[in-house]
Amino acid sequence: MAFQHWTDTLKKAKKTALISDGKRKVHYLFEDGNEMAEEYDLKTDELLLRKWRHKTTFGGQEEWTWEVGETNPTGLTSDLIKESSSNPLFMRKDTKTSFQWRVRNISYPIEVYSVSAEPTERCCVIRTSNKKYYKKFSIPDLDRCQLPLESAALSFTHANNTLIISYKKPKEILTLEQELLGELKKLKGTSEGDIDCKTQ
Repeated sequence: MAFQHWTDTLKKAKKTALISDGKRKVHYLFEDGNEMAEEYDLKTDELLLRKWRHKTTFGGQEEWTWEVGETNPTGLTSDLIKESSSNPLFMRKDTKTSFQWRVRNISYPIEVYSVSAEPTERCCVIRTSNKKYYKKFSIPDLDRCQLPLESAALSFTHANNTLIISYKKPKEILTLEQELLGELKKLKGTSEGDIDCKTQ
């Protein structure tokens, strides 16, 4: 069962915890050599960031790829040129009970948008009736556990030039996240600047 396999994979991963800037930062090293890094708010326990780094076919390491959180929170590109504030910016920022995505800098009225789940393609699609914006995205959390994509769990709203799409987390994910968070809190998270981190 995929759900149990992913649960076991998380439990077997070597974990390193670091407490810094009001965040619990956790690094996972999996048995296959892939890595995952997460950051949680210490006060709310909300997931702020998740990124992955996979091993290449030849044993090297790929660049980090973001799954949750802003890839560029400063708004600056690598050459220090500020990104255009007029371009729509798509990012994922979860809540305790929902997977959530935000499209910033998109000002059309709410009736222009449609958001649908495409179970056969394992993805969600954002469309606009004026054909000015189109986005297809998956929910890796569901894919890892091979849980079904449910249209009824999907909703959206629009405010302050931002389209907010929410997908209600299934009970299996909620249980898994709660158990994992309990495990992470047992790790002795060292403060930034300490040499050694407690690992599991």
